Amino acid sequence: MYAIVDIAGQQFKVEKDQKVFVHRLEAKEGAKVSFDQVLLVDNDGDVRVGEPTVAGVKISAKVIAHVRADKVLIFKKKRRKGYQKLSGHRQDMTEIQVQDIKG
Repeated sequence: MYAIVDIAGQQFKVEKDQKVFVHRLEAKEGAKVSFDQVLLVDNDGDVRVGEPTVAGVKISAKVIAHVRADKVLIFKKKRRKGYQKLSGHRQDMTEIQVQDIKG
């Protein structure tokens, strides 16, 4: 059984006991969170597609840790002008573990 769920503006395919990195959530480590923006549910071939969401289905998960992603380097250069600029970005992420898909 798997579901496609909208978490913090991104869509993820999740299954039970799966760990997922999502954008930073406002929950403490060890807290339980639930998501009700479920777009699709597949229960061993019984597929339910939402319009836009599937009614009565919730995903419950546990926050494992708040981490930062790998650094992404941004390098800008204009040739023959002596212009170079290097900057970096590290996205704040939350690691969650899916506990159950109800519905």
